[in-house]
Amino acid sequence: MRKGLFAALAVLACAVWGTASAGYADDRAEIENLSNRYMVAVDAGDIETVMATWADDGVLVWAGGIERGKAAIRKAMSNFGGARPTSIPAGATSRPRTQHMILNHVIDVNGDTAHTIAYWFEMTNNTPQKDVQLGYFGHYEDELVKRHGHWLFKKRTVYNESLPNRALFYPALGEKDPRKR
Repeated sequence: MRKGLFAALAVLACAVWGTASAGYADDRAEIENLSNRYMVAVDAGDIETVMATWADDGVLVWAGGIERGKAAIRKAMSNFGGARPTSIPAGATSRPRTQHMILNHVIDVNGDTAHTIAYWFEMTNNTPQKDVQLGYFGHYEDELVKRHGHWLFKKRTVYNESLPNRALFYPALGEKDPRKR
């Protein structure tokens, strides 16, 4: 009888743990895909997909300032990345591109909220010599919310190591003040 009860409890514990870890795995996969979809859409100039990643009350903190709400974010992002107006000569068969990459996601989920950190960098072949160069790099610190079963950006802070919004150190990345070592 004891062995049967122990076996039943073990099966139940595995089922509960499996469901909990599957929930985290599903959330993590959706959050990482959200970040990737955002980056691809920014480069493609697909403003509708970019905006579909944001909560209505989202906040974007970036080198261009602080954008509050979807209308302000839309306005800012409509002149950034692939959405930026450009002139292409008639008969052109190719054009230079800039692409953003995102990697090293650290994702902490707490119910219907999440916090993420990820590195990003930009590569371009839009150079005078037509070669590929690293443009900028930095990291994101994101706050996300799950609304209607889907993850959305609530606040996205973009740190760019080539612009004035870089810092001496980033506690969210685990860095400590290098002057105090």
